[in-house]
Amino acid sequence: MDIILLERVEKLGNIGDVVKVKDGFARNFLLPNKKALRSNEANRKVFEKNRETIVAENAERRGHAEIEAKTIDGITLTLIRQSSNTGQLYGSVAVRDLIEMLEAEGHKVSKSAIVLNKPIKAIGVYDIKVSLHPEVSVTIKVNIARSPEEAKMQADGVNVMEALFEKDEAGFVEAYDPNAEPGATAEVSSDDNQAEAPAQA
Repeated sequence: MDIILLERVEKLGNIGDVVKVKDGFARNFLLPNKKALRSNEANRKVFEKNRETIVAENAERRGHAEIEAKTIDGITLTLIRQSSNTGQLYGSVAVRDLIEMLEAEGHKVSKSAIVLNKPIKAIGVYDIKVSLHPEVSVTIKVNIARSPEEAKMQADGVNVMEALFEKDEAGFVEAYDPNAEPGATAEVSSDDNQAEAPAQA
């Protein structure tokens, strides 16, 4: 389907461009969200007649978006959640959670502005794109941890799960007693292996 873009659409074009898109994308997204018009003689005339107004309204929305962008660009949101020992969250963090966190910080952002391809399911620090306008987008950080202490460690660049794993490994090494009897450890000496070989045969 050929359409006329009413605003800039990423990877498609700018205001006034006539582009060909899949019918489903046009019918389900572009047309109902007033991002485009079907390209026909009547709509082209309507667009040309209103081009100045459309461009002016877009510039005004872009201006508002740029002001909002300065207030949220690069901010870090911290979310404390329960997770398993491997760092997998019980549940996941979705767009709704991010909207609520932004609102709590005093930022009103529409649901469609958050670019999250799939829900977050593990602790860590994530870069999330926020598209405030087709021509204005910023990145925020979302720090998901099990406690404020872990959140601070992650903010300082520490991989909490790796640090936890290393601590467990260190604990295991410290618990090993080098003076234990040979049969008391998992290690078997080469003499024992030779002695057992005929019995197995």
